[in-house]
Order: sequence, then structure tokens, then C-alpha cells
Amino acid sequence: MEAREKELRKVYGKPEALTSTPHLYCPGCGHGIIHRLVAEAIDELGVRERTIGIAPVGCAVFAYDYFNVDVSEAPHGRPPAVATGIKRVSPEKIVFTYQGDGDLAAIGTAETVHAANRGENITVIFVNNANYGMTGGQMAPTTIIGQKTTTTPFGREAKRDGYPIKVCELLSSLEGVSYLERVAVNNPKNVIKAKKAIKKAFENQVAEKGFSLVEVLSQCPVDWGMTPKDAIKWVEETMMKVFPLGVYKDKGSI
Repeated sequence: MEAREKELRKVYGKPEALTSTPHLYCPGCGHGIIHRLVAEAIDELGVRERTIGIAPVGCAVFAYDYFNVDVSEAPHGRPPAVATGIKRVSPEKIVFTYQGDGDLAAIGTAETVHAANRGENITVIFVNNANYGMTGGQMAPTTIIGQKTTTTPFGREAKRDGYPIKVCELLSSLEGVSYLERVAVNNPKNVIKAKKAIKKAFENQVAEKGFSLVEVLSQCPVDWGMTPKDAIKWVEETMMKVFPLGVYKDKGSI
């Protein structure tokens, strides 16, 4: 019995960088998975005590309850600006923003573009679920052509509403950007790839390589009006065709 106990070891558990607070996210939402991946990356790099997160407005607003690190609130769309200020004052800190598509790609477009263009040494985790999740499922900059939302009940129309913004492609031309990758959390294989991308984005900051952003395609079953299973299928069959997964820029690999 004693020998057996010595053989036992913990192989899975809650990351230290997550609190024990129960999530308020809807059933089937991808935010909980992404939170864990961010927390695992922070733990594995041993930087929890010097990490500062920036929580915006939207579904991610409660990040200060879930991440076991210092977290600062930011006005809607302004996390990159707040992160820039914190990082410049305390360059030894590891600073990351956690933002949704409405926050980062709508009201926060200017902050995102200019922080990237300046090459600010921060890490941005961008959750793309193709709608405004917290406020009821309105059309977001990432809403797909034909997608029905509360403000596009007959589907998004390019002539009237414009086209979905592809953030990784948009930022890839900027000189200050070090690393851009789009991933998804719709199946175990993609979750593993997402973990590697998120960890690399933090490693880049530790190595002072500049601006890194990981875009994560995420399920939003409630606002999409789908079951969690159907939402996972929609990510793969619809979202990925508009937002292809992959590395869009990696200066470190050149």
C-alpha cells in the first residue's frame, strides 16, 4: 500500500493562476477553456507574481475574479492603452489584456492598431465569438456575412453592414508586431494548439520581442441560439472558413 501511494502523483488540477471562483459564463462558452490556458501558461513560465491582467467591458469584465494575479479594469476598448501605461512604468511586469471582439475590434480598434504598430511589449488574448456576447448578441465587427444577430435578424449584409474584420490579417502588415496566431477551442486538438500559441505569446514578452496577439475562435451557444454541440460544429464549418487558423506573423521564426 505504501509503495502504491508513492507511485501516485497529481497529473491534473487547477492552475495556481486561477482562483476557485465559479465562472459565470454560459454553458458551452469557450471563455472558461481560454482562461485555463492563459493560467497554465503563466504558471509554467513562473511569472504569476509579476503578472498584471487588464479586464475590459464585456464577457471578460469579471476576469479579476477568475485570474489569481493583479488585474486592472479598463474602459471599453482601452485595455491596450492601459497595458501600455503599466508596462512602460513597470517594464519588469508581465502584462496581458483579455478582450472580446466588440471590445478589441470595435470601440478599441485605434488602441489595438496603435499599440501593435508601436510594438508595445505586451500580450493580447483576443476572443472572437462573432457577436457582442454580454449585451445580448448584437452584430460585432467579426459577425459573418449572413449571420443572424439581434441587430441583424435577417443576417449580416455586406452592402449595409460592411464585412467582418479579420484582426490577424489586419495587423500582420504592421512593423511593430512580433507574433500573430489564430487558434480555436472547439476540440481537444485545437485546444492543445491554442495552449502552445498563448504560451508563446507570453514567452515573447518575457524575451522582450514586442507585441504579440493570439486570436481565439470561441463558441457562444446562447447568443447564437444553438446547443453547445451545434456551436462547436458551427465554429469548424462556418467560422474557420472566414477566419482561417494559423500563424499570421512570427518575427521570431525568421
